[in-house]
Amino acid sequence: MRHAEITRNTSETKITCQLTIDGSGQHQIQTKIGFLDHMLELFTRHGRFDLTLVCDGDIEVDGHHTTEDVAIVIARAFSECLGDRRGILRYGSMLLPMDEALILAALDISGRGMACLELDIPAAQIGSFDTELVEEFFVAFARELGVAIHLQQLAGKNSHHIVEGCFKGFGRALAQAVAINPIAPEEIPSTKGTIL
Repeated sequence: MRHAEITRNTSETKITCQLTIDGSGQHQIQTKIGFLDHMLELFTRHGRFDLTLVCDGDIEVDGHHTTEDVAIVIARAFSECLGDRRGILRYGSMLLPMDEALILAALDISGRGMACLELDIPAAQIGSFDTELVEEFFVAFARELGVAIHLQQLAGKNSHHIVEGCFKGFGRALAQAVAINPIAPEEIPSTKGTIL
């Protein structure tokens, strides 16, 4: 079972996280930012990852530190679960419709972290969540795991639907990428012989 437990404490956030990659989508998430909790619940459910996460962050300032640090911790847990990346499929993609919104999510666990987002989110806030933090989440996740993340909005007008499509699509694409290749379960999926 690929499982990790991570604790990260800074002057801005205190986070504990338990992640099982090969799960069923069970989740217990408390970040004190309702919309972020909802997006992470969708991510885990659609990726079928089991995630328990508690964050005590400085949300009296704003949601930036909590959002960024939660992404760092979850990505770090994935990295620990994947070890040397042996046997993983490495690539994943999903074209996800969410009502009128249509999101393309594609990724490569390459060791090179980058996030390329082409999104047009109309609202500046959804609930208490600043929508500019969507990009901050994926940038932090990409950098920590060493994954190239592409999220492209092909259609959509409703801010909630657009962001929800991103997290659902990302969860499903990541589930593909971290799955074990049944044909080559012991191979590092790179001609270099290493991904790290």
